[in-house]
Amino acid sequence: MSVTDHNLSDAILDATKSAIERWGVERLTINDVCAVAKVSRATLYRTFPGGKEVLLEALRVRELETFFTTLRAHAEGATSLEDLVVRCMVVATTELRADEHLALMLAAEPGDVATQLTVAGVPRIVRVATAFLTPLLDPYLPRKQANELLEVVARVVISYFLAPSEQFDFTNESDARTFVRTHVLLNQAIHKQGAMQ
Repeated sequence: MSVTDHNLSDAILDATKSAIERWGVERLTINDVCAVAKVSRATLYRTFPGGKEVLLEALRVRELETFFTTLRAHAEGATSLEDLVVRCMVVATTELRADEHLALMLAAEPGDVATQLTVAGVPRIVRVATAFLTPLLDPYLPRKQANELLEVVARVVISYFLAPSEQFDFTNESDARTFVRTHVLLNQAIHKQGAMQ
């Protein structure tokens, strides 16, 4: 894909995001996206062959990659496993709560968003989290344990984002650290001891 094609692709995805905020996923049409992006249907279909579903999938992939690129940038430089997990939880929760597009979608189409963050979306989220973050866990854990830990952390962050807790605010580093020490790393230590016996 050339730079121009990449810019066109991003412009169409940006337009898709804006159109979704305006009309919702269910009512969204290719014509809506074309109007917002100021491109012809032929140009859109040349860039995203397959139409609406391909376009929505490309948007999901881009948003996840952007999210995890931000998360990884904040997690790099962690000095311990605890620090790494805490940074991931705090940044992930903060980013999710600050995402205006996500907030609009949760208000307008809570069922679709919940599906993308739970049943349909969790396997994809875990895959992307593993690809982006497992290398950062290499100094602390074997790959299998690192992947298991990332899956647990991803599921916990999503759960606490969708149904906030009165006990733990994961945007607060102190709360996140208490939770990680008590519920995540303690279990890792127990698991490790069991494996050694």
